[in-house]
Amino acid sequence: MTIRRLLPADAEAYRALMLEGYARHPDAFTSTATEREALPLSWWEKRLDASPAAEQVVFGVFVGDVLAGAAGLQFQAREKARHKADLFGMYVVPSARGAGFGRQLVLALLDEAAAREGVRVVQLTVTEGNAAAQTLYAHCGFTPFGVEPFAVALGGVYLSKVHMWCAVAALD
Repeated sequence: MTIRRLLPADAEAYRALMLEGYARHPDAFTSTATEREALPLSWWEKRLDASPAAEQVVFGVFVGDVLAGAAGLQFQAREKARHKADLFGMYVVPSARGAGFGRQLVLALLDEAAAREGVRVVQLTVTEGNAAAQTLYAHCGFTPFGVEPFAVALGGVYLSKVHMWCAVAALD
């Protein structure tokens, strides 16, 4: 198992992985497989921008040469919110679950956030009722701070999102 930052050259594998995630677990993501499938490969490449000033980073976990999971961080650009980053797009293929890959991805992203100047907090949302994901995040240091009712509409059903946060640096 190897964890590393994904680069634009990984865009095709990343796109395929995430489209699988959106299709398998539509309740876990705000975007739909149809919405993301319509995006050009250039959108996925831009998401994997490798420049030091990139507003987002995506890490992947590889089993051999196969991308088996990914998750990203979106850094806030607004002056009053630059101390925060948002964890997004967490997905690990079913065949790789239970091996600690998700935990390693989250911890790698927390390390990345801590290394970014000025970042103090990482936030995320998880669909209410997704006990496995919420437990994973809690084991990585995240604490719930609220529930957003009616956060996502899925086939006539409204799903709530649990908001969680984790400090990655001293809070002054």
